[in-house]
Amino acid sequence: MEQTMKGYLFRLLNHEELSREEMKTILIGITQSEYPNEQITALLTCLQMRGVTVDELLGFRDGILETGVPAILDCDRYIDVVGTGGDRKNTFNISTTACFVIAGAGYKVAKHGNYAATSVSGASNVIAHHGIKFTDDIDRLNRSLNEAGIVYLHAQLFAKAMKFVGPIRKALPFPTIFNLLGPIVNPSRPKCQLLGVANLDQMRLYHAVYQKLGIDYGIVNSIDGYDEISLTGDFKVTTGFGSSAVGGSPADTFGYERIFSPRDLGFDIAKPEELVGGATEEEAAQIFDSVLENRALPAQKNIVLANAGFGIQVLEKGQKSIEECIEIARESIDSGNALKTFKKFVELNS
Repeated sequence: MEQTMKGYLFRLLNHEELSREEMKTILIGITQSEYPNEQITALLTCLQMRGVTVDELLGFRDGILETGVPAILDCDRYIDVVGTGGDRKNTFNISTTACFVIAGAGYKVAKHGNYAATSVSGASNVIAHHGIKFTDDIDRLNRSLNEAGIVYLHAQLFAKAMKFVGPIRKALPFPTIFNLLGPIVNPSRPKCQLLGVANLDQMRLYHAVYQKLGIDYGIVNSIDGYDEISLTGDFKVTTGFGSSAVGGSPADTFGYERIFSPRDLGFDIAKPEELVGGATEEEAAQIFDSVLENRALPAQKNIVLANAGFGIQVLEKGQKSIEECIEIARESIDSGNALKTFKKFVELNS
């Protein structure tokens, strides 16, 4: 097997691409300790220097899902809202808050997340701060989805492959293909996703990935570098909806690509300092609570409404205008349903 990895490395040095199946085989081999760390390091470095292809990324995704713990949910249509991370903006938990707003509006959500890597508080930090106990027990997960409309999937309980490359990733001074995998390895394999990316190169990559996966999706990027809709300036949205999400081919997918300004959606431009998640987990959790309790700064509420609105539009397969979807999100907060949903979630998962 070691000789096979040498062959893969020789091909990469020769500027060749690896197939989806080859990458899946490599990932499974890593979990079976078939390659020395030096060769894995060389592989990750080669891929990073050349740039990861869609099939290479999908191959590692396939391997992670096959070697991990599945989360089979009793629901056919639900969404995950997630960012790639790494924008180093230390924003409050916008995606996680948006998930509870979407669930409060009556939609189903399976939020996949982890502890923070580059900010004070990641999704798992703010969830754990409220006394939630993470689980991979499928009955408990389905009860949460059925009764609260939302389930939380803590990445470390499901993606078993990640522990095999943890020390290598920590030792390298640059991001690797594994930094791109987080958004696409939700163990429940949702058919809908809203993804925030930090740059337009990532937007193009994930657009092609989602086309191949055949799911309904929206990808958002704030032009000033936030991996979510920040309302600090213009932002770009790329979407794909269509029959591919229910078994058609990627060619059947339709959607749109558009640049919005906050004012296009009736929002004021936000100041960067209004998005900051604070210096501690406690401060980040307080902002999260304040949005759901409808007492946040107007900019904080608006940012959550914008992200939740585009998530709802994905769930609606583009059949509702973004203005309608934002109003659905607004009603979720204003009516108290978002907060009610969160309280039920806490009750079921503590």
